[in-house]
Amino acid sequence: MTGSPAAPGPAISLRKVEETAPALVGPYKSARVSLEKHGMTGLRAAVYLVLDYSGSMKDYYKDGSVQALADRVLGLSAHLDDDGRVPVVFFSTDIDAVTDIALDDHRGRIDRIVAGLGHMGKTSYHLAMDAVIDHYLDSGSTAPALVVFQTDGGPISKHAAERYLCKAAKLPLFWQFVGFGNKRSSQFDFLHKLDDLAVPAKRPLDNAGFFHAGAEPRQVPDAELYDRLVAEFPHWLAAATAQEIVR
Repeated sequence: MTGSPAAPGPAISLRKVEETAPALVGPYKSARVSLEKHGMTGLRAAVYLVLDYSGSMKDYYKDGSVQALADRVLGLSAHLDDDGRVPVVFFSTDIDAVTDIALDDHRGRIDRIVAGLGHMGKTSYHLAMDAVIDHYLDSGSTAPALVVFQTDGGPISKHAAERYLCKAAKLPLFWQFVGFGNKRSSQFDFLHKLDDLAVPAKRPLDNAGFFHAGAEPRQVPDAELYDRLVAEFPHWLAAATAQEIVR
C-alpha cells in the first residue's frame, strides 16, 4: 500500500468502485459511515483477511457466507488502502493458501481459490498469524494493519495462538476476530479469552477484538458488521502510536 497514515478522503474513490466493482458500492458506502462514526475518515491502513478452511466451515463456503465477508472486507479496504487488493490467508491444520482478492475480480473469487485447495483440516490459528506477520514484514510497510480473522471454532493449540498474539503485539497489527456459528457454543470461549488477555502482564497493549457474527453471518447488516470490525481499531491505534509501535 501507499499513502500516509492520515490523508483526506477515501483511498479509492466512489467513482472507481462504481467502475471496477459496482456490486460493492453499497458496502463501500456503509463502510464510510462506520469509519466516520469512529473517527477514521482519511485513515490509511493495510487490511488483511484470514479465512478458516477447517472441515466444519464447509457449509459457510457453500452458502456464500465466506464470499460475502470477503466482499465486505474489500468494501472497507477501499477506504483505507489504495491498491484495491486485500491479502488473504486460508488456513486449517496448515496454511492452505496465501493469495489475494481484488475489487476488479471479486465475483466468485473465493470459490475459484477454494477449487484449487485440498482437504479441509483442523484449526491452527498460530500458523495463520505467522503467515500474516511474515507477509506484513516482507511487504516493508510501516502503516498500521487491520487483520480480519474469521473462524468457526477454537484452535488446536491454544498456547501457540496466545503466544503468537502476544508476540504480534509489538507489531503494527490489530487482530479483529470474527466468529461464525452458534453464539452459545463453547468453541468461542478461547476467543473471548484472547480478547481479554491482560495488559501489560501478557502483552504491551490490547491488540485484538472479537465479535460473533452468528450462525447466519450473511444476515448481519453491513452497518453492524462494519461498526464491529472497526470499533476497537482507533483505541488500539492511539495506544500503539503512544508506544511507538506505529510511527
